[in-house]
Amino acid sequence: MTRAVLSLGGNLGDREAHLRAAVAALDPYLLVVSGVYETPPWGDAAQPAYLNAAVLVADPAAAPRDWLRRAQRLEAAAGRERDPRRRFGPRTLDVDVIAAWTDDGEPIVSDDEDLTLPHPRAHLRAFVLRPWIDIMPYGQLPGHGWLTDLMNTEAVLADLPGVRPRPDLALES
Repeated sequence: MTRAVLSLGGNLGDREAHLRAAVAALDPYLLVVSGVYETPPWGDAAQPAYLNAAVLVADPAAAPRDWLRRAQRLEAAAGRERDPRRRFGPRTLDVDVIAAWTDDGEPIVSDDEDLTLPHPRAHLRAFVLRPWIDIMPYGQLPGHGWLTDLMNTEAVLADLPGVRPRPDLALES
């Protein structure tokens, strides 16, 4: 069994519908869903704002790579097209596997080219950490520490003012 935190975001098309569809598709594995946050684009400012959320999922039969495959299927279902020239370009849906744990609570570490766990930049991203705190207020990012401490780092504090809660949007299935 693995548990995983997945970060969901999108800024093209019907952003809310893409997030809702991803959450609905994850329903058999879903433990909890964060609130929705509107955030400025990261890395490429010439694009629309994102909607972001996080989910905690679990599956007694899933390995970490299974979460990656599910994430890729969710992106494909939302019509995501990858542009290798724009790493931080706009997208209908982006689903990242942020961290995963075994059934006994041990963090899973992977340096695989396709799946690095924990996510190598999660500790720098307010749009990842803020929704994650909604679902795991006492959570830790393996190798980096408490989420609440990470929220107070210089990199995250610089982005935090742009992270706006959207209580008018709820993704619960």
